[in-house]
Amino acid sequence: MNANDITVTILGSGTCVPSLKRSSCSVLLKVGDSKLLFDSGPGTMRRLLEAGTTIFDISFIFYSHLHPDHTGELVTFLFATKYPDTNSRTTPLTIIAGRGFSTFYKRLKNVYGNWIELSPGLVNIIELDNTGPDSIRFDDFTVKSLPVEHTDESIAYRINIAGGKSVVYSGDTDFSNNLISLAKDADLLICESALPDELKVKGHLTPSLAGEIATRANVRKLVLTHFYPECDQTDIEKQCRKTWAGSLVLAEDLMNIDIA
Repeated sequence: MNANDITVTILGSGTCVPSLKRSSCSVLLKVGDSKLLFDSGPGTMRRLLEAGTTIFDISFIFYSHLHPDHTGELVTFLFATKYPDTNSRTTPLTIIAGRGFSTFYKRLKNVYGNWIELSPGLVNIIELDNTGPDSIRFDDFTVKSLPVEHTDESIAYRINIAGGKSVVYSGDTDFSNNLISLAKDADLLICESALPDELKVKGHLTPSLAGEIATRANVRKLVLTHFYPECDQTDIEKQCRKTWAGSLVLAEDLMNIDIA
């Protein structure tokens, strides 16, 4: 893979609602030699294997917020990492999230103890500001973040690589000017679109609102994801087309998206 390429695999396009079609929220990005996991809802590890990736291939996990349909497999991911076989982790796992994640992880360890504690130096936790913009640079990419409208710790992420290509992951959010700013001129916006327009609830987007964000941000391609079952009974594309005329993808589990 070229160091200036990004490939995207939708691991989970669903929600907390059990589904044989859609696992809970998760997205895999391959950036140069790094594999980045965004959220790890229930079903993530199975989908990773189906996508040809093991948990030991993951260098970074990014959490948009702490709801169970986004963090549900963190415990099992860490527990599985301790399994003593020839594929055991030898390089650090970096977990990136908004402020409050360290406390969340400490409370998980109070429950599970040694079962989810890795060897010293194998887990690196980075908390980004959930009150304003933040950024951090790694070898293959740069991360930018801004808070969005869902929970106190909710943040959206922008991954930039050499050559100017960029991917934005919204996490869960209501309409957000910060998301518009973060996604400005991005190659790809992976945006939640939880429910049809007529079923709008606080803290979540609908297809037409996601389309408005994409239009205002002038992104090249929009991917809608995080679908509740009601979305499968609705013409989501038609609703999004009220506000968005550009390239549109409706996410499905194990869908691959190349960024040309």
